[in-house]
Amino acid sequence: MPPTLASLVHHSALKLTVRAGEDHLDVPVRWVHASELADPVPYMEGGELLLITALKLDAEDPKAMRRYVRRLVGAGVVGLGFAVGVNYDEIPEALVATAQEEGLPLLEVPRRTPFIAISKAVSAAIAADQYRSVTAGFAAQRELTRQALTDGPEGLLSALAAQVDGWAALYDASGAVVATAPEWAGRRAARLTADVERLRDRPAPASSVVGGPDNEDRVELHTLGTGRRPRAALAVGTAAALGTAERYAVHSAIALLTLTTERSRSLQAAQDRIGAAVLRMLLAGQPDHARAVAGDLFGGLLDAPFRIVVGESADGAALDALAEAVESAAARSGEAVLVVPEGPERLVVLAVDEGAAVEACGEHAATLEAERASSATGERAGDEDDLVVGLSAPAGPIAAAAAYKQAEQALSVARRRGRVLVEHEQLAAGSVLPLLADDAVRAFADGLLRPLSEHDATGRGDLVASLRAWLSRHGQWDAAAADLGVHRHTLRYRMRRVEEILGRSLDDPDVRMELWLALKATAAAE
Repeated sequence: MPPTLASLVHHSALKLTVRAGEDHLDVPVRWVHASELADPVPYMEGGELLLITALKLDAEDPKAMRRYVRRLVGAGVVGLGFAVGVNYDEIPEALVATAQEEGLPLLEVPRRTPFIAISKAVSAAIAADQYRSVTAGFAAQRELTRQALTDGPEGLLSALAAQVDGWAALYDASGAVVATAPEWAGRRAARLTADVERLRDRPAPASSVVGGPDNEDRVELHTLGTGRRPRAALAVGTAAALGTAERYAVHSAIALLTLTTERSRSLQAAQDRIGAAVLRMLLAGQPDHARAVAGDLFGGLLDAPFRIVVGESADGAALDALAEAVESAAARSGEAVLVVPEGPERLVVLAVDEGAAVEACGEHAATLEAERASSATGERAGDEDDLVVGLSAPAGPIAAAAAYKQAEQALSVARRRGRVLVEHEQLAAGSVLPLLADDAVRAFADGLLRPLSEHDATGRGDLVASLRAWLSRHGQWDAAAADLGVHRHTLRYRMRRVEEILGRSLDDPDVRMELWLALKATAAAE
């Protein structure tokens, strides 16, 4: 602890006597300053013990002493030492009464005690306190390092919480709580997620101090990581501000957790290359080779049903956010995930079917959908910088290439529809008709049916409506003629005219299919 007025009073060599303010002796002394100025306040920083002989003070004037003492208290002076036997044989009663009234500790300094002795005592106590703090800090660093090596981040957090006499929590890149110590701090740490998310938006490294939930404690937040975006965050909750030794412990924890959570660039690059190689082997139809190369790196990911996610965006930050959401969810649930960038604008993810990573991908897409829907104009829909994601159906290693194709098809549909994410299974369960809204399909339909429309425009018949009725009745003459209100021979004549104008035979099922889709596309555009 730093020196206090009480410790100076109990210093046997100083022989100090308390004359006022005895209830405030536990205040720390930051420094000792001697001044005979009538107003030394401009030269005070706060926390000082001021030593005087009152050479230039009328210490017997109550009004003057009241002004003098109040100025000292307002400047943060923690105590006043008055040397007797120099200018006054004893401390004047006016000063004693005012100091007692203002709660300012007043110490009587005997003539045989020089001011320099008091300064040396305070300086030595401060140096000793700093030495103890540094020594305790090094001891804390050794203990934190030992815990990090033996028990990982959880052990390190436990040691840190003990060092600061509080609690500690580790958050992942998404702001979710990964671990806490002690366990009771879990709920308290979870309520600070919003503060952690705000901290992540600041340039790294970043830190902040917030009041704990319901003002329960004082919490320091620190980002962890060496890159542009933090990989994690540390929260340290205490009942009061950290001392020097506790500060050493927190800084050591930050360094160790950064080393723990920030894998070396070379190892990360090597893992990325292995992941890319495994994906290429799967897509090439070589699942056995893929398993051999992956080893235990991706756990049982290649043995369980998985899904393939393909995301595209011209905005690299959008792909980074998707990768971060997927990897964080997988880390929290303890499941393996394979994330492979394919160039600057594409990301491929291989994740466990019905796992946390796939769920996080859907939640991330839903959040983006809501943000776009809430925009005033919706002009961003279909923007080339927007993230679009395709999700395959569940598959195994043998069918990886087919799953990749499914994800690409779903992504293509998502882009056309202005959606963030489309699942391939949704396409199979839905209808093909929404796909006819594509501009290319509409152009094909207009070109195919134009000769018939131009014929009808002359008033010489109703070939388009007749064709639609005949196709809808699967070529049944009587039923189609009844729908049109004409004789079946009239309908037969019209269908021959359709064949003559188009130069195609209605007996060909492919021709009938194309004409029916063209009619549907035209109707959808109207």
